Amino acid sequence: MVLIAALALVLGFLLSILVFTQRDGKSKHPGKGQFNLNDNKGSKTYRKAEVSLHNKRTDCWIIIKNKVYDVTSYVEEHPGGDAILTHAGDDSTEGFYGPQHATRVFDMIEDFYIGDLEH
Repeated sequence: MVLIAALALVLGFLLSILVFTQRDGKSKHPGKGQFNLNDNKGSKTYRKAEVSLHNKRTDCWIIIKNKVYDVTSYVEEHPGGDAILTHAGDDSTEGFYGPQHATRVFDMIEDFYIGDLEH
């Protein structure tokens, strides 16, 4: 009986750790560092002029199919090097859907989503 109670206590502790780490808005890509996520996904709309201000290595936003992504934390890890900066602050749809990207990139990009482009 004591063993069952101890096991339940340990499992409860581990579950609470899992819940709190999910709430803090951080995700971890396999083999990558941690990235901040936006808790209010889709709640913000950005003008193209606003996105264009985020056009450098230390502040890099991109547009893909009228969605805005803050990829600043990924710039240094981008396997294609500085190619990600080619359209920093601008529309990267064509380059993103190029043949150089593996299909997993389509799932990864959602971690960087911060809002939609204003029409």
